[in-house]
Amino acid sequence: MFFYEVDNEIQLKLVTQQDAEEIFAFVDRSRDYLREWLGWVDNTKTVEDSRKFAEYNLERFAKREGLDTAIYYKGQFVGKISINTINWSLKKCEIGYFLDENFQGEGIMTRAAKGMIDIAFHEYKLEKVEIRAAEGNKKSRHIAERLGFMLEGTNRNAEWLYDHYVDHAVYGLLADEWIGEYK
Repeated sequence: MFFYEVDNEIQLKLVTQQDAEEIFAFVDRSRDYLREWLGWVDNTKTVEDSRKFAEYNLERFAKREGLDTAIYYKGQFVGKISINTINWSLKKCEIGYFLDENFQGEGIMTRAAKGMIDIAFHEYKLEKVEIRAAEGNKKSRHIAERLGFMLEGTNRNAEWLYDHYVDHAVYGLLADEWIGEYK
């Protein structure tokens, strides 16, 4: 099982089928909040949907195609951060994340993202990490900026969110730019 200690307050744990009930309960009570920027929320209707998604991600982890982790803050589940895709021929990945709105402003996601970036560069030996966030999603964009990512451009109509398209701001960070700190 994969487990990564970010610091004395934050741990990243590989999501398994055993986590499905806790994750589904979080998604179910946070639907309105999550729907603003995440297009998959309405497809998560039951605990079984969360269990199947965990199984799918475990298969991807075993094939070294992704890494889906739960974020624990002081022992409590507060969100997820994942390496959503890995392109081994280009030695790059894309990370994505979401955090319980009640835990924002504590630096949790910035620290969790720092941990995931360390994993990408030091354990997977990748050369580039990307973060894509809807242009209007200022909180996600600020995390990328705080961690030293460069805005590389805009991907127009990148995602359909229920009733409208959103453009994605595309951020990149190269291994030799990563100093393991944030602003």
